[in-house]
Amino acid sequence: MRILGIESSCDETAAAVVEDGRKILSSVIASQVEEHKLYGGVVPEIASRRHSEAICGVVREALEQSGCTLDQVDAIAVTYAPGLIGALLVGVNFAKGLSMSSGLPLVPVHHLRSHIAANYLSNPSLEPPFLCLVVSGGHTHLVSVESYTSLHVLGQTRDDAAGEAFDKAARAMGMPYPGGVHLDKLAEAGNPDAYRLPRPSVEGAPYDFSFSGLKTAVINLLHNASQKGATISTEDLAASFRKTAVDCLVRNTLRAAEDTSSRRIVIAGGVSANRLLRETLSQECAKRGWEFYRPELSLCGDNAAMVASQGYYEYQNGKKASCNLNACATMPIEVG
Repeated sequence: MRILGIESSCDETAAAVVEDGRKILSSVIASQVEEHKLYGGVVPEIASRRHSEAICGVVREALEQSGCTLDQVDAIAVTYAPGLIGALLVGVNFAKGLSMSSGLPLVPVHHLRSHIAANYLSNPSLEPPFLCLVVSGGHTHLVSVESYTSLHVLGQTRDDAAGEAFDKAARAMGMPYPGGVHLDKLAEAGNPDAYRLPRPSVEGAPYDFSFSGLKTAVINLLHNASQKGATISTEDLAASFRKTAVDCLVRNTLRAAEDTSSRRIVIAGGVSANRLLRETLSQECAKRGWEFYRPELSLCGDNAAMVASQGYYEYQNGKKASCNLNACATMPIEVG
């Protein structure tokens, strides 16, 4: 079964064709990073306009690269929640029009579910159940994946997402957008023990995260140093921040795995590309004899192949939408 996936939840316009939820036949992404870099972050109105301009060409190219015509596709899967509402609407309305004109079934896909599905493309042997740490610029969740379409949130961030904290800390250190990527690279040259930073936890909710205090600690450290005329090693601060954030992510993940007897650990989302996070969790799982899975680096960020993959499993489970499908800026992953 071949699924055409469409993704437009933030600042990447993407389309892909995936076979049986596991084999990528094509994957095309039009990124807006260079334009949003001028403003230090994603500007929603600009993102929506660029999606409108790019989506026809991106879908056409994905079909051409796959060697398929629309007649050889079995269904259309589209990200409909969560995300920037204007951006989502471009993808949803394009997919609805394509579905109506072609007669192909329309499958609505939750963005976070599709990030988890990126692992099915990278790891052909992976099957639920497993525990997944979904960590990105807008989301940080610990999810019990009971089946391909049945998921339950064990914990989540109470304030900033991990990726958001990375970006804001990087911006405070003077790095360009997207800051998290630059911070990760700079941290490679620093001493992770140079600065003591807080490792916040949430009382009474051991699987929940909180990154606002960590971000604020970095901003205050930089501000105080500036007032005193002191010199801060950006490399050391980047390394210290990264290590602290990763420690918080790993701590809660291991705790949840122990408490739920999960022996198969998975990571997903944009921050799953972070080298230290990947290596630390891999080592901790190896110590315990657990399985550890991570997506290929090319599938960590937003893409449509992951949408098509999850769309396959949603379609197999009987999930379809009518022409009344609407986009949603927020939606629990359980509802998906």
